[in-house]
Amino acid sequence: MSESGDVPPHVFPIRVYYEDTDFSGIVYHANYLRFIERARTELLREFDLRQREIHAGAQIFFVVARMNIEFLRPAHMDDLLTVETRVERIAAATLDLDQRVKRGEETLFTARVLIAAVSGGRACRIPRDIREKLAPPP
Repeated sequence: MSESGDVPPHVFPIRVYYEDTDFSGIVYHANYLRFIERARTELLREFDLRQREIHAGAQIFFVVARMNIEFLRPAHMDDLLTVETRVERIAAATLDLDQRVKRGEETLFTARVLIAAVSGGRACRIPRDIREKLAPPP
């Protein structure tokens, strides 16, 4: 098990397009989940981990097991946002992530996400090489 300490977050930029908003020009609530999903995928890519390759080789999927979210402020059409993702903790079969959608320094949305490794429909250990890539430095 690892803890993140003061590791800087992975930062993923998002531009809010018309398609991301409701009739009032405010980001539709479910789209925040799309934004943070994209950021999680890009976090894996930063560590040279591709979900398709992990599934093909180790037969493992990463799935959201639990998510606690909070909507703090609205984002609007044309806003430039960033999604900050931190790996807070790595256990044998799970990752705890802290994700924040920000506009500049202002936090608009937060999510605490528990990701589980699954194989054959059951929880499984995250392979050591993947844990080592994602683990924050000691």
